[in-house]
Amino acid sequence: MKDKLLASGISAGPLFVTVSLTQAFTREGFDLSRHPLSLLSLGDIGWVQIANFVTTGALNLACAAGMRRALRERSGGVWGPAFVAGYGAGLIMAGVFVTDPGAGFPPGAPLGAPERMSWHAVLHEIGFLVSLVSWTVACSIFTRTFLGAGQRGWGVACLATVAAVLGIALWPDLSSISVRLVLATALQMGFVAALAARIRGWLPGSVKFQHQARPVLARG
Repeated sequence: MKDKLLASGISAGPLFVTVSLTQAFTREGFDLSRHPLSLLSLGDIGWVQIANFVTTGALNLACAAGMRRALRERSGGVWGPAFVAGYGAGLIMAGVFVTDPGAGFPPGAPLGAPERMSWHAVLHEIGFLVSLVSWTVACSIFTRTFLGAGQRGWGVACLATVAAVLGIALWPDLSSISVRLVLATALQMGFVAALAARIRGWLPGSVKFQHQARPVLARG
């Protein structure tokens, strides 16, 4: 069961990116250089992107459960998976509560930003913020997990990926924000997939476990 739950995290990122980019390049009026992926939740087939957000979030929740079971006795084995669950919950929230039309999408929408944000757009932004903060904290906690297990390279990778994602997402250039958010999202989801795959290697019965198993550490 743990193996299957972790596999959910491995599949979540490719699913989200594939479905999002397929729509980005095929939906009428959508311009990836100007429009954030959240706008795909609007329009006649906006349900596709809503389902994409919700499904990806649910897969990350399943992954978090698998991480919790696999890391039960390791440092960071409680709070790391908990914040991965927070990441998944934020994605679900961002999917259920859609953003407002703007920047000319869907076709017929105002060309600029809406004058006032609707309540569901506010909740959408909160969901996005919850997912970003939760993912960042989870990576920071897993840094301790890997360093404690003697996996210095993975510990450094956790911190480096956080720095890369925040640098890309928060770079002060509004003209490229949509493309940068796609890159940051791909990095986030790709790293969760990498973490899930690495933790799978710690499960008894895996090839990596036979060669790299270490004494369990104190619960964290």
